Amino acid sequence: MTRFVDAAGTVLAPLPAFAQDPEELRRMYRVMVETRAIDRKAVALQRTGQLGTYASCLGQEAIGTATGIAMHADDVLIPAYRDYAAQFLRGVPAESTFLYWAGDERSMHFPEGTPSRHDFPFSVPIGTHIPQAIGVAYAFRLRKQPRVAVAACGDGATSRGDFYEAVSSAKVWNLPVVFLISNNQWAISLPRARQTGAQTLAQKAIAGGIPGEQVDGNDVIATRHVLERALAAARAGEGPRVIEAVTYRLHDHTTADDARRYRAEDELEDAWTRCPIKRLRACMATLGCWSVADEEELEAQAAARAEAVAQAYFAVQPEMPQAIFDSLYATLPTALGAQRAEVMTAPAPQTEH
Repeated sequence: MTRFVDAAGTVLAPLPAFAQDPEELRRMYRVMVETRAIDRKAVALQRTGQLGTYASCLGQEAIGTATGIAMHADDVLIPAYRDYAAQFLRGVPAESTFLYWAGDERSMHFPEGTPSRHDFPFSVPIGTHIPQAIGVAYAFRLRKQPRVAVAACGDGATSRGDFYEAVSSAKVWNLPVVFLISNNQWAISLPRARQTGAQTLAQKAIAGGIPGEQVDGNDVIATRHVLERALAAARAGEGPRVIEAVTYRLHDHTTADDARRYRAEDELEDAWTRCPIKRLRACMATLGCWSVADEEELEAQAAARAEAVAQAYFAVQPEMPQAIFDSLYATLPTALGAQRAEVMTAPAPQTEH
């Protein structure tokens, strides 16, 4: 496992060049803190009935941050449903995340002129998006484009056939694709040890004939370093990679879940000692590039940013009910046409989420 900084923030090995720049460390930390503040706001909105079921990324901010920074603008992200930091860095407005969990499909229409415009929407079904990365990467190869597809998934997805089929195909065709596994130790209520007998998830790459490696997913420096190296190799024609970022899900699976039913409290308390934000903050303090005043200022900025995102979400007018019919068919069947007409005569929707 690659690790540069331990849980206490102690530097264990010479840092990569980017991590020797205090501004880069502060940049990564800022993204992680703002992502957590936005995540916290989303949970609060769900608890007060202003948002649907929500999947928190609490504890996994380092992986998304490293992904968003390591990728090139013209690469393609095929995300799962906790990759918020990566999406924010690639230009997805944070309020789009709120809209998505409120059931508004416009949320996945990413802005023109941003890297996210190339990217795929969230995939909530487990693992079904992973083979799609093969099609994307194959297109890059046919066009001779130096671009990489990044397929992000959780530990549970690696137990599905979709994952194995994609890994096998990626090697057979020598495709520029990186499979990024966020191993947060829990596939909903099923612990890592009960879903697979593999000693690591990274070693699942071996059967496909491609390199696989582990990285400490709570160490944003190590995660970015490993991802940049894998992306560079794939871009240079050296084929696919599997990366297992070892982390922990500090929140319930979603806001519809209660992890206290199946997870021991002392396990969660132990996991908090490896929190990625605490780790980088301690590291920066040790290196002399972060202070209590810096922290207080950033916390205030992050809280204001989260509130601004919520207000932008509230300001979006709901779609008219007939919109659910409008992207299904080139020509709407007669039966559905009648239903659409009926919906159009119904009372107008409320203007508040």
